[in-house]
Amino acid sequence: MTTLIFDVDGTLADTEELHRQAFNAAFADAGLRWDWSRTLYRELLHVTGGKERMAHHAASLDLGEVDRRALQAHIPALHAAKTRHYAAMVTGGRLKLRPGVARLLREAHEAGMHLAIASTTSPANVEALLTATLGPQGPGLFGVIACGDLVASKKPAPDVYELVLRTLGADAEEAIAFEDSAHGLRAARGAGLWTVVTPTWWSEAEDFTGADLLLPHLGDPGEPLAGEPGARLPDAPWLTLQGLEQLRHPPAACAVRQLYQGAA
Repeated sequence: MTTLIFDVDGTLADTEELHRQAFNAAFADAGLRWDWSRTLYRELLHVTGGKERMAHHAASLDLGEVDRRALQAHIPALHAAKTRHYAAMVTGGRLKLRPGVARLLREAHEAGMHLAIASTTSPANVEALLTATLGPQGPGLFGVIACGDLVASKKPAPDVYELVLRTLGADAEEAIAFEDSAHGLRAARGAGLWTVVTPTWWSEAEDFTGADLLLPHLGDPGEPLAGEPGARLPDAPWLTLQGLEQLRHPPAACAVRQLYQGAA
């Protein structure tokens, strides 16, 4: 295990409420009478990517063809305004990392592991979040920051994970992906990655069949996971690098593999 690859929205931090508010602020700036409620936005999250989400919503409206084309053409400007609102909210200290994220990042960095980002959000959003929550050195912790606009297809396609692996020169067998959504899980699995999923309210009702490890969050000494160790984790009531290694390569499986290799 040499590489940890993280999704951003919902995985590093529960960002979706701020994204929703930023979308609504951008709509108000543009004079649009759109107001995405929490319930509506939860449904819209099944569409990957902010610009794609707005296009999907616009397509659902009863508009004439001229108005529809004009609205579609305005989506890049709307998304840029939304990004500015979101960055201002994040810079203003309105987000914190989910439990265990900062600890695991620190442990992996100190262990000399590769850290990477594989996200569908914009680079500006990633930069704002990492700087606000981890300090000016935050973005520099990650050897690769790959965002959706760098690849042909966004999640659930595996493209962004495959880009990270190629850029790092890492094999999927050496890496673990961290996700919070079904789309992200499918993308990571499509790239051949062992995957840890930590859903939020926005994604908890989705289908996480195929996740190698499903947890409410990563856990911390100050916020341990109930029933652990023993239920899902082998060594502590929070996810550790040692625990990850044991789960990824269980001792019994390793012993059988070594025996087989010795016999060969």
